Amino acid sequence: MSGFDKVVGSYEEAMAGLEDNMTVIAGGFGLCGIPENLIKEIKRKGTTGLTVVSNNAGVDGKGLGLLLEDKQIRKMVSSYVGENALFEQQMMSGELEVELTPQGTLAEKMRAGGAGIPAFFTATGYGTPVGEGKEVREFDGRHYILEESIVGDFSIGKAWKADRYGNLVFRKTARNFNPGAITAGKIAVVEVEEIVEPGELDPDEIHLPGIYVNRLIKGSFEKAIEQRTVRSA
Repeated sequence: MSGFDKVVGSYEEAMAGLEDNMTVIAGGFGLCGIPENLIKEIKRKGTTGLTVVSNNAGVDGKGLGLLLEDKQIRKMVSSYVGENALFEQQMMSGELEVELTPQGTLAEKMRAGGAGIPAFFTATGYGTPVGEGKEVREFDGRHYILEESIVGDFSIGKAWKADRYGNLVFRKTARNFNPGAITAGKIAVVEVEEIVEPGELDPDEIHLPGIYVNRLIKGSFEKAIEQRTVRSA
């Protein structure tokens, strides 16, 4: 990797420098748009004591759920438990520290972190346990609480297509938390389905410019679904 070229040749190189007790911000929603191979590399590395910021923790045996199996995650900052029984079990037993955060607030924490904004006021959570211990201000007769932004040591994300300079195109709902998560990492690593040469992407189609991306790798993906419901014959 040199100059503007962000492409790396292996997942080991993509996650080089990740150490115990770091903070990782991960894109995805459920199993949609998750950086599944980067997660598998973290599992292979055996990195522990991690604080992971993501909307949820995948499901049992998939996505971030893989990292819960060996208790590599010390703390989850997320919006909901979802369908991950191991997440629930570790949270209820006290093995896993969990900071549940309203979904919109979590998205804004990532966006603000990537934009260099240290904190912001939001009405969400005022008067609830979410707002306990946080600074309160009143604007135009309404109360707001102060939320700090999030910046990770690493961020990992998944896009559909990229050029070698790291300009990203996401596909439909797989965009979800990915743009915000990617921008909020000091080292941003993105895996994609296709890499093209600079100039091949229409500038109007680019969802996130390559200035936010440090490392880029092409992978193959399982694209698992959480549930399948069909009508009986």
